[in-house]
Amino acid sequence: MASERDFQSRRWLALALLCVSQFMVVLDAAIMNVALPTIGASLDIPQANIAWVVNAYVLTFGGFLLLGGRLADLVGRRLVFMSGLVLFALASLAGGFAQTEGVLIAARAIQGIGAAIVTPLTLTLVSAAVPPEKRGAALGIWGAISGLGVAVGPFVGGAVVEGVSWQWIFWLNVPVGLVLL
Repeated sequence: MASERDFQSRRWLALALLCVSQFMVVLDAAIMNVALPTIGASLDIPQANIAWVVNAYVLTFGGFLLLGGRLADLVGRRLVFMSGLVLFALASLAGGFAQTEGVLIAARAIQGIGAAIVTPLTLTLVSAAVPPEKRGAALGIWGAISGLGVAVGPFVGGAVVEGVSWQWIFWLNVPVGLVLL
């Protein structure tokens, strides 16, 4: 039988995994801005349309947040959370392989839906995993990690685009998503 110590360590492992999930989702919103010129040139996306690479993600992300939370209430938190991670990772894979503007924007929209499913559940699962007396600290860590994702996104985006290629901005989500599953 698991000891109380094992149970406590699993709670903090769950918090770490949930924070990494949230970091990945938030990072993806911020990482793209630096890569837009390279992506636009590579896929020959007109300047008037390049903003849709970002907007498709943030609009579907914001628009489907309530659905993610409600779906978890109806179907179950774990299943919906894992489904959101799979959707996010598969859309990331598709985004990296995109050869046209339309495919990239569609992949970003689907990523946004996956992110909208994952985000409310990271917060809910953090609250459920941590006892009430530690919840403030856990939620503070979750918030700090979210802010860190926004802060380092442009740096990571620039480093990946300069060091490898813009496709890797998407492909990096796939192994992270698999590990989180």
